[in-house]
Amino acid sequence: MRWTVDSETGVLTDVLLCRPDHYHWLETNAVAVSTLASSAQFDRAAMLRQWDGLIAALDAAEVRAHYLTPSPAHPYQVYTRDSSQTTPWGPVLTQLALPQRRGEYARVLDFHLAADGFYRFAHQGVVEGGDIHIVRPGLLIIGHSGVRTNRAGAEQFAGWFAEQGWTTRLEEFPEHFLHLDVLFCMATDRLAVACIDVLGEDFARFLAAHEIDVIAASYPEVMAMSCNLLALGGNRVISPAHSVRINAELRAREVTVIDPPLDVFARGGGSIHCMTMPLRREPLP
Repeated sequence: MRWTVDSETGVLTDVLLCRPDHYHWLETNAVAVSTLASSAQFDRAAMLRQWDGLIAALDAAEVRAHYLTPSPAHPYQVYTRDSSQTTPWGPVLTQLALPQRRGEYARVLDFHLAADGFYRFAHQGVVEGGDIHIVRPGLLIIGHSGVRTNRAGAEQFAGWFAEQGWTTRLEEFPEHFLHLDVLFCMATDRLAVACIDVLGEDFARFLAAHEIDVIAASYPEVMAMSCNLLALGGNRVISPAHSVRINAELRAREVTVIDPPLDVFARGGGSIHCMTMPLRREPLP
């Protein structure tokens, strides 16, 4: 397979994106509902500037960008993390939960069938990429709230990894938080940003048992999508500029932080991790 990923933190070489030609805020999650209920106004010009800043950050990190064809019917197609998932054995077509997003599968099919095709198709329950964390070779965590990913979808996906001898953990969390990557993301192979207040001490002990340190995020930081960062590999991350405290904590741990403004997307309920589907990472040592 051309596209393979065996971790969240190996050096990122290729990523799948979708240009925000039709992006606007939709009431698809608690963050977006709160935004739309407020006095905030969607600023398309600011959104496009922030998109350009994201592309510049990926270019500076020498990541090759590949693009889905934007669909006018699917404004949240820009959050490419959800509609597919690259695994060590090739891409998986996930099963999206919301009616507003289900049609996104068509452009994902077009992209991958023009290349090498798929390793698997998810077809039990629902499972979305924002809940899937291929932490490192041999270790997989999948979140499930019962809404965007449910237990049946998580179990099917985890089963493919368990068959290959991987340790898998299914992590239940409240549906208020949309996806696990709102609460938890890997920054380096031994460092995560996570909201332990929500995920709990058992989750913290699990990470510690696998020698993963944690920068703890607060509830307000979670709802600002400040856990939602993209590891580039080589102790580098892209993290939103508004994640000021967390970015400072990362830098204090000698992580290089590229921090473009992304608040327009964050107020829609997604950020850099949601907007990027890694197609290829260099294998971790």
